[in-house]
Amino acid sequence: MKLTALLIAIEVGGTVAFAMSGLIEAMRKRMDVVGVFSVAFVSAFGGGTVRDLLLDRRPLFWVEHEAYLWLVLAMVITAPWWLRAALKDAGARLMEWADAFGLGLFAISGTSIALGAGMSPGVSVLMGATTAIVGGVARDVLCNEVPKVYQDHRPYALCAVAGSMVFLGLGGLGLGSELASLAGIAVATGSRLLAVAFDWQLPGWRLPQK
Repeated sequence: MKLTALLIAIEVGGTVAFAMSGLIEAMRKRMDVVGVFSVAFVSAFGGGTVRDLLLDRRPLFWVEHEAYLWLVLAMVITAPWWLRAALKDAGARLMEWADAFGLGLFAISGTSIALGAGMSPGVSVLMGATTAIVGGVARDVLCNEVPKVYQDHRPYALCAVAGSMVFLGLGGLGLGSELASLAGIAVATGSRLLAVAFDWQLPGWRLPQK
């Protein structure tokens, strides 16, 4: 499937955002350069790789567009110069912003690619959520953390689903793909940032008391 320029731009933006979230978390954990690259790599490419495998799409997106790999490598190599100062004061906050933008961008790219592969709207939304979530899960596991999507209680996966549904809904109403994509990204990213800012909580799952 040939990607449009808009979809490539969204995928590049999502790759950069999630690679940055992985870089920040790995550097906060004081990993060496191999660890930092590994965490940045799985953060940037984990979700898209699982999506491509589920859709039987070959080659994988980062194999087809090798420039993505070199972009992440360049970010890792130059991170000590452009990222260290920011980590001193705003490491956790910067990571949340990068993660939220990656969530929104990858949710829409995953949904778009699934639609282009002939999937139903429901499956396309799930592919969008998978693309948006798996990289962050892999990042947290490598950093020895319980994945944020499972224990944060602030909406995360639901934000990706909401953005994907807005994208599909506006596209179904005849809005252009550019505006529908931007609206979907804004909903997914914006809702996640609002959830973090105002500490919106999903109810925990509690077993009934005996």
